Amino acid sequence: MDRLQGFLSFLKAKRLAQGNFLGLLYVLIGRSIADANGDLISKGLTWRELSVLLQKVRWERDAVKELDIDPDELPPRDRQRYWFVAFARAGLDSQKAADAGKRMAKVLEVEGYQVASGDKAGR
Repeated sequence: MDRLQGFLSFLKAKRLAQGNFLGLLYVLIGRSIADANGDLISKGLTWRELSVLLQKVRWERDAVKELDIDPDELPPRDRQRYWFVAFARAGLDSQKAADAGKRMAKVLEVEGYQVASGDKAGR
């Protein structure tokens, strides 16, 4: 989990998901990610695991605006629940999300990460 938290912190610092938050969610939930050496970072996350990680790295709450979700409509006091509800409303099982995931995978591959193509993001 520490490697994954470091990975998310890296993405946040370099703003690699800005403009493609849906794609990031799709990749984190539905695909395996390895570093340049082939060491596994993630084999796919549950919504609950991802909501905890986004809370830990203090991901910007306003990122949900990219998902056409008003942050004021989400639970304000419980950050884990905030993210979980956002995932439920994001349409992660849509073709739009799959396309965004492909774009995000390409961004990650340019940074030296390996992203598996097996999709399972609708869970």
